[in-house]
Amino acid sequence: MPFVLYLLATAVFAQGSSEFMLAGLLPDLAADLGVTVAEAGLLTSAFAAGMVVGAPLMAAAGRRWPPRTALAAFLALFIAAHAAGALTDHFAVLLATRAVAALANAGFLAVALTTVALLVPETARARALAVLLGGTTLALVAGVPAGALLGDALGWRATLWAVAVLAAPALAAVLLAVPDRPAAAAPLALRTELAVLTRPDVVQVLALGVLVNGGTFGAYTYLGALAERRVPLVLALFGIGAFLGVAAAGRLADRHWRRLLAWCGPLLLAGWLALALAPAALVLLAPVLGALAFAAGSTLIGRIMAAAQDAPTMGGSYATAALNVGAMLGPVLAGAAYTAAGAAGPAFAAAGLTASAIAVAVYAGRTSSPAHHGSGK
Repeated sequence: MPFVLYLLATAVFAQGSSEFMLAGLLPDLAADLGVTVAEAGLLTSAFAAGMVVGAPLMAAAGRRWPPRTALAAFLALFIAAHAAGALTDHFAVLLATRAVAALANAGFLAVALTTVALLVPETARARALAVLLGGTTLALVAGVPAGALLGDALGWRATLWAVAVLAAPALAAVLLAVPDRPAAAAPLALRTELAVLTRPDVVQVLALGVLVNGGTFGAYTYLGALAERRVPLVLALFGIGAFLGVAAAGRLADRHWRRLLAWCGPLLLAGWLALALAPAALVLLAPVLGALAFAAGSTLIGRIMAAAQDAPTMGGSYATAALNVGAMLGPVLAGAAYTAAGAAGPAFAAAGLTASAIAVAVYAGRTSSPAHHGSGK
């Protein structure tokens, strides 16, 4: 794998840590800025919404730029937003910086996913995506807990400064190591690339990405309600499983993505149901569910990129948007299930979303293959 992929993964690690780490610091942040905890929770919603909107918007804005220019610009904006957020005493300003940071994050990830396709042959694309997405899973394992500890010790502002400091070397690495390939002299018209979204195979695999990731992030958001005093242990086990799942998908998904999804889907459905019916087994199930969920999710990102290869500058944004639509939809449905059925409700919601994904996959298999481009078993 080109070393530059590991540098890009470092930036993804910083961005993934930023997306999740403030959730555990909301009470202190709310008290410091004079807002309610519920109002402070809007910071998470603003980031998720910025990711969904920002992926296609930022990719479209930077589609004529060389990869180095686009990645550096988005990462510099991300760093600046965190510095501004750490300095402000006004909640409205902090909220705005979170939205801006999310836009920059989405743009960076969309361009990075597209850049992967330029740096490696198609037969190694799943492994390359696993390296890049490993930054996100490592954020769950190490970045989020470290941010929570830092915030408890030094205050929530310290977490924003830490992310900015961590992203700075990644910016230098992008400027030094990402190939300065000139942008295409005449890229496809934007409407031509957007028209890819009307193709059934693309719609199907996007729906799979939304549903699987919706189940994952919906259940993940409410794991603490089941874990009680074992929250750090459970989140760490889930994160370790996620990292291993992404790594396994990187090894297998280039040639065996169909088989991988065919196994992961039913096993993941069974796992969510087992968690809902036997919450006492959470410690045992957490790493297994993390591995299955992220193996399936990262494989689907690769299939979205393959299905949307006729949108060379926008395909990465479609994958990013699908991931984050799931990250928005899942917690909403899981929250409703929690209200209706208690702590087991989110696992039932995740099972329902996973079952829906399996139904879509079965339908797609009977009509046309989702992500028909590329080989696989």
